[in-house]
Amino acid sequence: MELLNLAVVRSYGFVFLEGLAMTTFLTVVVFALAVTLAVPLAVARLTSSRLVRWPADLFVEFIRATPLILQLIYIFYVLPSLGLRLDPVTAAIAGLTMNYSAYMSEVYRGGIMAVPRGQYEAAISLGLSRVQMFVRVILPQAVRIVLPSLGNYLISLFKDTALASVVTVQELMFRGEIIAARNYQYFTVYTVTAILYFAVGYPSALLVRRLGGARQTFADLGA
Repeated sequence: MELLNLAVVRSYGFVFLEGLAMTTFLTVVVFALAVTLAVPLAVARLTSSRLVRWPADLFVEFIRATPLILQLIYIFYVLPSLGLRLDPVTAAIAGLTMNYSAYMSEVYRGGIMAVPRGQYEAAISLGLSRVQMFVRVILPQAVRIVLPSLGNYLISLFKDTALASVVTVQELMFRGEIIAARNYQYFTVYTVTAILYFAVGYPSALLVRRLGGARQTFADLGA
């Protein structure tokens, strides 16, 4: 018996690619939003003001303590009962962005705290304001420190978009489930799905590894 049914691959090849396109779209949009929103969230958790720090702490800890799939279900299926109805793609973007913003904020927070104290003192001696010091001196160095970790989150996000299928987003995993339900060719469908995830995820992992190695090399040269 032929395990890999090439006829199914040929018949549904475009459907698979459409799912991959949606997966890629979700990954790019969510990562761009999360990597941006994580910065003010990290700063809020570092501030001395309790009115600012406590809500940020509560948000991050709540997100980290609850499953991503529950967060997506709540946004798409529960919020409409409260008068807030989102389409599937928007709900998926909102849920994934909240989740990854919380986790990335911890990465940023660690990166900011890892910047040597002398950099703060040098910025102050140059007469920079607190905002200028953060934007021009501290944040760029923190980003370089956390770049490999952010790359790993990008790869994780690419895989986690599969959870968007629970809110009926027709990404790669959802398309695979539909195709398998139509022809029962489970081995072929999910093997092709896995190959497509691997085809994007593995090169991305290699790139992240290379970026991490390059950052370490520059750090060694500057030591």
